[in-house]
Amino acid sequence: MDNQYYEGIGRRKESSARVRLMAGTGTFTVNGKEIMEYFPRSGDVPDIIKAFQIASQSEDNYDVTVLVNGGGVSGQRDAVKLGLARALLKMDEDLRPALRQSGYLTRDPRVKERKKPGLKRARKAPTYTKR
Repeated sequence: MDNQYYEGIGRRKESSARVRLMAGTGTFTVNGKEIMEYFPRSGDVPDIIKAFQIASQSEDNYDVTVLVNGGGVSGQRDAVKLGLARALLKMDEDLRPALRQSGYLTRDPRVKERKKPGLKRARKAPTYTKR
């Protein structure tokens, strides 16, 4: 049996995801759970799966295994999305223009801003009192 797989690593905020894509029957597991069970919010799964539609591939032809850790739900979703796009790219380099144009290959660089001394949060200053 051919055990070849394509791997992509995606990151977003504090999350990082390692996505493995291999020929198979269409199972999509995230940290050992079914994708619908791991991402129960309504828009998350279609947003992740859309990379297959952009690549003109059927998700039923591939098994996807994801190990994701750190961060919250949105960060993990975007990390998985980027990892899947990168794995599809390793599988077929001709998909680059379509994935790039759809924004699936761009890593979102926004992260939490650090707290500054003398402030309550990154930018929130204590209430000013004259006396």
